[in-house]
Amino acid sequence: MAAPPDGQRLDARVTGRVHGVGFRYFVWREASALGLTGWVANEADGSVRCVAEGPRADLDALLELLHEGPSAAIVEGVSEAWMPATGSFGTFGVRSGEHRGD
Repeated sequence: MAAPPDGQRLDARVTGRVHGVGFRYFVWREASALGLTGWVANEADGSVRCVAEGPRADLDALLELLHEGPSAAIVEGVSEAWMPATGSFGTFGVRSGEHRGD
């Protein structure tokens, strides 16, 4: 699958009270509504990692939502890294457990 010409990749890590509050499914719902591809997963250190690809404006909208989270979450921080999209995802999914890479 080829990357869209204007596509970017956001690799974000969210810290705080983000496990056990529906954070992954919140991200899945919002990213899917924005038409993004990628994945979200809980990490062993208690954070949530999100890797998403799509147009920069849609990724910026997702990033804002990551700072808010669902109502039961307490977001303490969001780190972000930007790179060109790879086009390696077909949809946006929820992964269980810690994942390394795509």
